Amino acid sequence: MTRVPLVPRKKGAARARDAGFAGTEPYVAADTGIDTMSGFLPSNRAVDSEILPNRDRATARARDLVRNNGWAAGGIAKEVDSVIGANFRPLLKPDWRALGLSSEWAREFKEEVEARWRSYAEDPRCLADTTRAQPVPQMFGTAYRTYLIEGEALGLLNWRPSRPTKTTLRLVDPDLLSNPMDGPDQARLRGGIEISRDGVARAYHFRQGHPEALWADTTDPWRWKRIARETRHGRPQVLHFFDKTRDGQTRGISRLAPIVERLRMEDHYSRVELQAAVINAVLAAFIKSPMGPEVIDELFSDGGGEGFLNFQSARQKFYGDNGGVKVGGARVQALYPNDEIGMVQTARPAAQYADFESAVLRNIASGLGISYEQLASDWTKTNYSSARAAMIEIWRGWSARRTAFARGFCQPFFMAWLEEQVLDGHIVLPAGAPDFHAFWPAYSRAKWIGPGKGFVDPVKEAQAAAMRVALGLSTLEEEAAELTGTDYGDNMAQIRAEIADMPEGTLHPMQESFAKLLGHNGGPQMTPED
Repeated sequence: MTRVPLVPRKKGAARARDAGFAGTEPYVAADTGIDTMSGFLPSNRAVDSEILPNRDRATARARDLVRNNGWAAGGIAKEVDSVIGANFRPLLKPDWRALGLSSEWAREFKEEVEARWRSYAEDPRCLADTTRAQPVPQMFGTAYRTYLIEGEALGLLNWRPSRPTKTTLRLVDPDLLSNPMDGPDQARLRGGIEISRDGVARAYHFRQGHPEALWADTTDPWRWKRIARETRHGRPQVLHFFDKTRDGQTRGISRLAPIVERLRMEDHYSRVELQAAVINAVLAAFIKSPMGPEVIDELFSDGGGEGFLNFQSARQKFYGDNGGVKVGGARVQALYPNDEIGMVQTARPAAQYADFESAVLRNIASGLGISYEQLASDWTKTNYSSARAAMIEIWRGWSARRTAFARGFCQPFFMAWLEEQVLDGHIVLPAGAPDFHAFWPAYSRAKWIGPGKGFVDPVKEAQAAAMRVALGLSTLEEEAAELTGTDYGDNMAQIRAEIADMPEGTLHPMQESFAKLLGHNGGPQMTPED
């Protein structure tokens, strides 16, 4: 064997290591000899071993912060409003190429399905909700809010024969998903979910009542019901959406988990500063007596207690009887001989409070996936470029989460509803069309539309949208959904009706815009008849 010569150590290397700047491992991240890393010894565990034992406490803390912390409540509300909004709905795009059908059929099918979905989902009678409490868009918003706070959204697809549309959705509190009799987790039963050998969640166990409910007069908290993930032919029965970050994960963890500590500390610090400011405002001034501790001690030690009490009685009587002298309507307070007025120094909140709070909120905003300006509603240091850059970054994250939630929670519900519509004959497929269940995803393929991105500069945004369409990089349908959250088909139908109602010889604003565009480019001038 050949001996490898040792590399001579430089002078001062030992001192450098002692100071905590030199390591002994190739990766500093794995070195325990560095002072800054010596106490940082987390263990590698299975993902469910990390989440399930701590999930209930993390969820309870996240719920408490959202209830009582304004920043947490505001951050959650902003994301729900931006990702789901008030009218989260599908924009049907049946894959007519995969089905071997025509694009004309796809257009007619899209219009018919979307019209029936609107009647079902937006029904003010809330017949789509098993509990008849919310229409479908609001149920989606509630489910997404639950996902943000608790890490997962749960729903059950029920069948109610007495309703016009029998498919209904029931949102379920994640607390009810648990092992029967609160048993320990096992290899094939973890967090209330039965898992197959391939790692598939095949059934869910739901407690029939919350264990902490005030009405403890039933046995429901100690009864469980097993519900299969789907029926034999594939109709979904349980909707379970969460962020899966590692292989083997069966339950989700709150999105607030990484920032719970900072939210709690910021809340406590703000409360202490506010209390100090209130105390300073209440105790604005005080009266100082000329009798110090030495005088009082001398009076009592010499048996002069009566003298001290007489002195205090005289002072009290003086301040109680003396109403003060008024000059020009203002009262001049007279002081007892040798008394002085003292003022409380109002140095709170601390001068660094605003900067400190901004730094903490930036960390919290990053954890929530939004910008500091959005979380704090502070736009004082924002210009168009920075606002535009922030919107692009934040919108990219929101779009990804919207797509994931739509595919994992909303789309299976929509597929179950469409199945009922087809099987009951409300929506008729053309003769020779492929079997519905064999091409279920192709028939129900959809893009889900929520609130639009909005505008930082409306003129520039509209011009950029027109350029993307002109270059073939986008479509009018995509731009309408992206910028304003509207349906292009509905827009065009309304525009056609408005053009028909315009007085003779008057151009609709849309026609006028195109006329100006064509005239500017040297093209033919448009007439009202065009």
